[in-house]
Amino acid sequence: MNPSVRGDGPAVGKRRILGIDFFSGSLSDAVFEANRGGLCVAPSGPGLADDLIKCSFYSRAVTEAELVLPDSGLMCLWANFFTRKPIKRISGLAFLRAYLFDQDVSLHDAFWVMPDQEQSEANRKWIKKELGQFIEEDACYVAPTYAKTGAIEDLELLAQLREIRPKTIFIQLGGGVQERLGFYLRENLSFSSVILCTGAALAFLSGTQARIPNWVDRFYMGWMVRCLVNPKVFVPRYLKAFTLIGLLAKNGSALPEVVDSFSQN
Repeated sequence: MNPSVRGDGPAVGKRRILGIDFFSGSLSDAVFEANRGGLCVAPSGPGLADDLIKCSFYSRAVTEAELVLPDSGLMCLWANFFTRKPIKRISGLAFLRAYLFDQDVSLHDAFWVMPDQEQSEANRKWIKKELGQFIEEDACYVAPTYAKTGAIEDLELLAQLREIRPKTIFIQLGGGVQERLGFYLRENLSFSSVILCTGAALAFLSGTQARIPNWVDRFYMGWMVRCLVNPKVFVPRYLKAFTLIGLLAKNGSALPEVVDSFSQN
């Protein structure tokens, strides 16, 4: 696929896998691209293996996002070994770290969607310590428990965002949920904003979830650390991700058929 250009800045390479146009470029270019606005997602291996084929709302979110980061190490390994078009992995963790410490990025006028109060406080404390920026409590929203599949609607959050009109929205929720929420916000907000769905990346940095050193993330081993720290939650989740190999072999660049699981209940 030929690179495309949106306004000023570097050419944006895309690599289509499973019907999704993944970003193919450097980490610094990904940060630059995200700052242009719109929805940025980093679908995980389990998300691609499961949510992509079982939830049309997730499928729409990842296929229609402005920026899709190739976070799945398994997908990148498959592309690099079995296709003629390799792709460089950019994890959500590496991206968020680069984004937060980028000198051209300002956290003023930012809004944070957090999974719970404990992580909200720990994440804000880390941001103050490491970045020297204080996040007001009213710039954070503790999300309710959203449905595991289907559409997401949150009128309370939408009302807050319409009043505050932040330039950047950080969504720190789990994979499968954050993409659908980000898509809902993009479709229903009347102003342009940068919407970053980086999942547990901030929790890794603040220590509320397993800390993942740079070298571990670089060698695609973050999943192993999470499994060792919380095996009951993450071992079953990552075992599902191995079905991604068959999905990639069967579909390649094409979007798999989506059969909504919620429609069958």
